[in-house]
Amino acid sequence: MKLTDSVIRAFKPAKIFRDNSDKINHIDYSASGDTLVTSSNDDSIVIYDCFDGKQKKTSHSKKYGVAFIQFTHAPHSVIHTSTKVDDTIRYLSLHDNKYLRYFSGHTKSVVALNMSPVDDSFISGSLDRTIRLWDLRSNSCQGIMHVSGRPVTSFDPEGLIFAAGVDSEVIRLYDIRTFDKGPFATFNLPLADAGIELTAIKFSNDGKKFIVPTTNGSVYLLDAFQGNLLHTFSGLSQGSTAPTFLEASFSPDSQYVLSGSFDGKVHIWSTDSGKRIALLDGMHPGPCLRIRFNPKYMMFSTGCSNLAFWIPDLSEVEK
Repeated sequence: MKLTDSVIRAFKPAKIFRDNSDKINHIDYSASGDTLVTSSNDDSIVIYDCFDGKQKKTSHSKKYGVAFIQFTHAPHSVIHTSTKVDDTIRYLSLHDNKYLRYFSGHTKSVVALNMSPVDDSFISGSLDRTIRLWDLRSNSCQGIMHVSGRPVTSFDPEGLIFAAGVDSEVIRLYDIRTFDKGPFATFNLPLADAGIELTAIKFSNDGKKFIVPTTNGSVYLLDAFQGNLLHTFSGLSQGSTAPTFLEASFSPDSQYVLSGSFDGKVHIWSTDSGKRIALLDGMHPGPCLRIRFNPKYMMFSTGCSNLAFWIPDLSEVEK
């Protein structure tokens, strides 16, 4: 089955999990799409089987807290940031719940963490106004960049380029092999509202576009080659308080952008036309700010304090 507008509109929550007592702050799929992991403000790490639709395991990081959890290329290990004690990034074995390595250097909260899609390198950004490059095989920072504000970062699908965005003003593209020589491209962001901040940046799987969710409740779609603004996606029911990390996600075929919102609904737009294709009710009791499409299978997940697994209702597609 291929993703089409009718398939998109047919997605419904197939399973809802209520395993957390506080907000889910990050979700990630394994590269195979078989497993999903969540981190939460209640300091828990929960692992789910995507085929069986069941929780597999729960562990806790009560001492250090946990956020921005991501799978490495090994299916049973993750990296995550800390929310307590210090700002160290931790490399955790999910098999025996033991830490394999610690990555120290940031002096304020880490607000961006991205694993390379091709190797053991990863990149982090912090409120200490630095971006750091790391390798899972070494405790030592492999490179450091100083920036002027809150950074967001992302690797391109081939792992050769990373993007760094600061505040709402500029996005710079770097070659991972020669990042110390400076960016090879700089895009001034044509965003309407002054004073907003980027909360993330993500490349599409075809590498041609990227999205930048922001603290004003909008998601911007830009061309990855020229930095041109293609579409602005809004209407996310921002509410009285802006989210600190509004998440959006591309579909694997790069044809759609999905975003949660403050009213618990899921908005889905076409990257081609910019039109909203669907507004889906996730039955979330709180703001739905976590969303991720499975890289291999026809499903996506959303999170508030609850986690929902979404799949298309085939009877709806046939209508």
